[in-house]
Amino acid sequence: MDIIQIEPIMLQGKVKIPPSKSVAHRAIIAAALSGEPCRVENIALSKDIQATLGCMEAMGADFSVNEKEGVVTFSGKQKRIPKILRLNCEESGSTLRFLTPVALLFGRKVTLSGKGRLMSRPQKPYIDLFATREISCAIKKDTMTLEGKLEPGKFSLPGDVSSQFVTGLLFALPMLDGDSEIVITTEMESKGYLDLTLSVLNDFGIQIINENYRRFLIPGGQKYKGTDYRVEGDYSQAAFFLVAGAIGCKLRCDGLDENSLQGDKKILEILEQTGANVIKHPDGSIGVTPTEAMHGIEIDAREIPDLVPVLAVLCGFLKGESRIVNAGRLRMKESDRLAAISSELSRLGLDIEEGVDYLKIQGTQILCGETVSSWNDHRIAMALAVAACRCEGAVTITGAKEAVKKSFPDFFEVYQGLQQGPKTLMKFGQEITEEEG
Repeated sequence: MDIIQIEPIMLQGKVKIPPSKSVAHRAIIAAALSGEPCRVENIALSKDIQATLGCMEAMGADFSVNEKEGVVTFSGKQKRIPKILRLNCEESGSTLRFLTPVALLFGRKVTLSGKGRLMSRPQKPYIDLFATREISCAIKKDTMTLEGKLEPGKFSLPGDVSSQFVTGLLFALPMLDGDSEIVITTEMESKGYLDLTLSVLNDFGIQIINENYRRFLIPGGQKYKGTDYRVEGDYSQAAFFLVAGAIGCKLRCDGLDENSLQGDKKILEILEQTGANVIKHPDGSIGVTPTEAMHGIEIDAREIPDLVPVLAVLCGFLKGESRIVNAGRLRMKESDRLAAISSELSRLGLDIEEGVDYLKIQGTQILCGETVSSWNDHRIAMALAVAACRCEGAVTITGAKEAVKKSFPDFFEVYQGLQQGPKTLMKFGQEITEEEG
C-alpha cells in the first residue's frame, strides 16, 4: 500500500525549487509548434509534463529528452501524423485543454483520453464552441472524440471556468489563415495564467492583442519561431516550503524569479499580510520566518486556486479566525479540494468549516498525529506533509507517493532530506523545544 509516515520534525536547509509546470507546458507546446530546432531547458519530467510531450510527439514533433539535465531538444523535423490522432492526457487538465484546439488544426479525427477525474472536469466551454461550428464532439467516460477542423473567426468563452480554454485557443488560432478574436463573456479569473501564456507566445514570435482580458485579437498567418527557452522556478511548488518557513521551519527557496508573471507569486504577499517576515537573501534565495504578531486573514482564492490547500495549513497556525473565499472552482480539480483539505485537516484536529465556496479556519498551536488521505491529489498530499511538521505525533498519508508524481515526483525525497531540525513546537513565532515543555 502506498503510504508515507512523517515524524513531526521541523525542516531546515536550502530547497532548489522545481521548474514551473505551467510554464513548461507552454514552452514545450510552442517549441513543438515552431517546427524549428530549439531547446527547452530546466524541465522536470512529472507525469503531467510527460503527457504533454507524448501528445506533441503524436502530433508529429521530433525531439529527444535528457532527463538528467532536464532538457528537451527539438530537431525541427516533422514526423508523419496518423489519420486518427490519439492523445493520452493522463490526468493533466492543462494538456487536455491546451491541446484540444491545437489537435483540430490538422483536420483529422482526434481522440483525447484521460485518467482519474480528468474527463469529468468541465469541458463545456469547448463543447459549446464546437456546437456552433462544423466540429462534432462525443464524450464518454474517459475519452473525448472530435471530428472537424478549426477555422478562424470569433470565439466567445466564459472567463470563470478556467483560463486554460482561452490558452488553448491562443496557441492554435495564430496558425490559421485568417484573423480571429476571443471574447470573454464573464469576469476573467486566473489572469496570471494568461499572462504566462502571452509571455511564452511572445517569446516564440507570436503576437496577440490583449484588450484588458475582455477581448483578445489574434492575427492569422503567424508562425512560431524556434527559441531556446529556460523554464523558471515554480511559485506554486515553492509555496509549500515558504509556508513551512512561516510555521517555524528554517528554509530558503532557491531558483525563483523575483520578476515572475506567475499568479502564485502572490504567496509572498499573503505571507506578509499574516505578519510573517519574507526575507530576500543576497544570493537570490527567499526565506520566511514566523513572528509573534502573525494573525488570521481573509484570502480571496479567485486568482490563486492552486495555493488553497497549503494556505489552509498556514491559516491553521495563525491567531484567530481566517477565511478563504471565492474558492468554489477547487471542487473541480484532481479532487474536490475544499472537501479534501477540510476532511483531512479536521482529522488532524483543526477547527475548519467547509462552505460551498469557502473555508473558515480557527487557528491553533499544534495538531495531532493521525492517518490521513491524499485523495489522490498532489497538492493535498504536499499540504498535509507541511502540516505534519506541527503535529504532536506521526502523520501517515495514504496514496501520497503516487499522487505527487503528477507534478513533483521527488517531493518526499526532498522533504526527508530537509528533516534535520529538532522536534519543535512553535507558539506563534516563539520556539518552544520539547525539553522546555
